[in-house]
Amino acid sequence: MRRMLELLDWLANVAERVGNSFSWLSPTIARLTVGLVFLNSGWGKLHDLDKVTGFFTDLGLPAPWFQARLASTTELVCGALLLIGLATRFAALPLIITMLVAIRTAQWEQVDGISSLVGLLEFSYIALLVYLGTYGPGPLSLDAVIARLRTHESTPVLNGRPSRAAA
Repeated sequence: MRRMLELLDWLANVAERVGNSFSWLSPTIARLTVGLVFLNSGWGKLHDLDKVTGFFTDLGLPAPWFQARLASTTELVCGALLLIGLATRFAALPLIITMLVAIRTAQWEQVDGISSLVGLLEFSYIALLVYLGTYGPGPLSLDAVIARLRTHESTPVLNGRPSRAAA
């Protein structure tokens, strides 16, 4: 029994080391996927605003002309920011709001319980956006580059080397 527990402990340690070595992958894939989806969606909507405005009118949204432009621009700009990993946590929030509005206005009739709600594609986007807003864009992003540069600039230098006092 003890050997079995040792084997399980060893396997858990291996799995944790492997998982930690690929920890950059999850936020990168989430950011690139959601960013590309919203960038493409916003681009398409901005190039067919009459159709989007008509759809928003059919949904009974107030000021459909304004809201079509707002939603389209939000998707394009925030999608681009996610794609490059710049201001990721800030870009996630308007997209979450956009998806909540989309669910409430265009998808709500399909929702008859929690399983149908979480089955919506928009809900999946919200889940990924909450993840990015909470944990950030990961190390392969402009946000991470800027953070490294800011840390590097704030480290005192003594004789051409970072000062130990800063550590």
